[in-house]
Amino acid sequence: MPTTEAVVFDPATPWQKARSVALRPEPFGALVYHFGNRKLSFLKSKLLVAVVENLAGHPSALAAIDASGVPAAQRPSYVKALADLARSQMIEPQEPTP
Repeated sequence: MPTTEAVVFDPATPWQKARSVALRPEPFGALVYHFGNRKLSFLKSKLLVAVVENLAGHPSALAAIDASGVPAAQRPSYVKALADLARSQMIEPQEPTP
């Protein structure tokens, strides 16, 4: 079983919401639940929810951030938030398509 220390987040690579993770929309953003490790997280921004939902459709996390309309001044904080989600196994690297 991978440890959270083994996860290295590179925003220039493709990511996706982990397959064992569910997002539940809330007025403040969303609840994020990992069915494997039973972790619960809160996304306190609807824009961050959009970024997470858009990850799989883009060639990199940075591209998903740009496509979601995150203002340039806020991009570093979104990269940090995604890195935190990667460490908690809420997002994972995309597997190459055959």
